[in-house]
Amino acid sequence: MLLGSQLRRLRESRGITREAAGYSIRASESKISRMELGRVSFKTRDVEDLLTLYGITDETERNSLLSLAKEANVAGWWHSYSDVLPTWFPTYVGLEGAASLIRSYEVQFVHGLLQTEAYAHAVVERGMKNASVSDIDKRVALRMERQKYLVSENAPDFHVVLDEAALRRPYGDREVMRGQLQHLIEISERPNVRLQVMPFSFGGHAGESGAFTVLTFPESDLSDVVYLEQLTSALYLDKHEDVTQYAKAMQQLQDDSPGPNESRDVLRGLLQLS
Repeated sequence: MLLGSQLRRLRESRGITREAAGYSIRASESKISRMELGRVSFKTRDVEDLLTLYGITDETERNSLLSLAKEANVAGWWHSYSDVLPTWFPTYVGLEGAASLIRSYEVQFVHGLLQTEAYAHAVVERGMKNASVSDIDKRVALRMERQKYLVSENAPDFHVVLDEAALRRPYGDREVMRGQLQHLIEISERPNVRLQVMPFSFGGHAGESGAFTVLTFPESDLSDVVYLEQLTSALYLDKHEDVTQYAKAMQQLQDDSPGPNESRDVLRGLLQLS
């Protein structure tokens, strides 16, 4: 995405159309569009030809962008789990790992970055009926690996609103749920985690359309991306008007939910009842 946005910036600054750029690399206008959105892999030759077309002759600048192209084509660590993942999900894992801010609303279950291993196993087992034990274990292992983001040196800020329904809906037995609630209380104390609970008592709220995630990246060239997971696919929205609507909904959910301290009290109350 970063390389694509930089190529788009260079093309537009030279007043070159996507059609002309596509012609220069023996491709269509639509391929240039996909390249600039970061949705296809990059051939070194294509990037070299585009840089020449855009008048980039400085070796340092060319080498920097060509190195970025090579990095873009390297498979991420999560690709080793691709055999047990839906086809659309590896893209999300890559975006999640590159984000500096993750804002999410969940209603069905606890967000994957906050799940205990036992809870995650119950969720995956429910969602992957008839799957082998090894496939279920592998999917859970990926989820545990993703969670290392939150405690890494360059951990993203993670703002999450959990609907009370996600906390009351049981996955696994009583001990699994108690362990999950205790984990939420503990991890919500981390400085990069802002966890809030949207209580039933509030009534209707801004999350009426269901769960969603807004990803923000450290590079100013990259627009935010909204991730919407569906039963058989997922949507990745990056148009300004779409992102703005979801960002507003997220802000409203945060404003209407009890703050982090009060939400911890909600979690403690649920723990006592469990």
